[in-house]
Amino acid sequence: MKIKTFLTAIFVLLITNAVKSQTSDTAKYIIQNDVEVAKKEPGTHKGGGETIGYNFFGDSRNLKTAFRKRILKPGSSIGYHLQKEDEIYYVISGNGMMQMNGKTFPVKPGDAILTRSGSSHGIKPNADNDLTILIVYEKMNK
Repeated sequence: MKIKTFLTAIFVLLITNAVKSQTSDTAKYIIQNDVEVAKKEPGTHKGGGETIGYNFFGDSRNLKTAFRKRILKPGSSIGYHLQKEDEIYYVISGNGMMQMNGKTFPVKPGDAILTRSGSSHGIKPNADNDLTILIVYEKMNK
């Protein structure tokens, strides 16, 4: 009788662990396309205007890194704001102006800008083009 109870307890434990592992994000890779995640949004950080945001892997569990793309249309911007974590902007296409800690400078395709925690920055496209950027940062614990 004790062996049967012991085996039943082991079986229940194994089933419980199997169910838990199936509910966690166990995918070895995830692939997403622009079309799946594109969303028209106003410029973030009160930047205003029209942008298209791409929040890749936004629903992925246990992912500590945010990986985003944003197309800033003429007249839009990512508003000037204080950065709370390291963040990287990479310009894919278009030209624009970036403001960093009170200084303004041009950005162009191929530029990578590391914004450190405690810095303030904003970015906007030139009036005659869209500005497409990649944005990567560590997600804050909530």
